[in-house]
Amino acid sequence: MRLSLFSDYSLRVLMFAALKGEIFSLSEVAEAYDISRHHLVKVVNFLAKLGYLETRRGRGGGIALGMPAENIRIGMVVRRTEDTPFIVECFDKQHNTCPINGSCRLKGALAQALNAFYETLDRHTLRDLVAGSAGKDMRETLLSQK
Repeated sequence: MRLSLFSDYSLRVLMFAALKGEIFSLSEVAEAYDISRHHLVKVVNFLAKLGYLETRRGRGGGIALGMPAENIRIGMVVRRTEDTPFIVECFDKQHNTCPINGSCRLKGALAQALNAFYETLDRHTLRDLVAGSAGKDMRETLLSQK
C-alpha cells in the first residue's frame, strides 16, 4: 500500500504542529519540509475542517493543533486523508467489473492485510510520533533557525 502525497503531507503538518506546540505559519512548515506552500494550503484547510488544526486569520493569527496530540489517532488521519479507500477494484461495489469477484480469495487476503495496516496505525497517536529522542531530533531538524 502506498499513501498519497496528501496523506503524507497531512501527517507531516500534524507532526510539525505537535512539535511546535504553539501557533505557526504555513511558510514555516513549507520551509521546514521544503514543500510547496500551494500544496500545504489544501492540506491545512482540510485538516482544519476535520478539527485536527485550528486556523486564525489576521494579526496574531496562524495555525495550531485543534485538539490534543494524544487524541489524534494516526489510523483515523490516514483513513480520512486517503482519496481512494479501495486498494483494488473489487472492493468498490459500484464500479467492480472483475469477472472472478465472489470466487477469488485475493480480495479476502487484501482485506485482511488492509485491516492489519489500519489496526497498527490505530495503536499510535500523534503524541507517540513526536515523543522521546526521536521527537527531540525532529524538533531540532524542523524548528531550528536556518
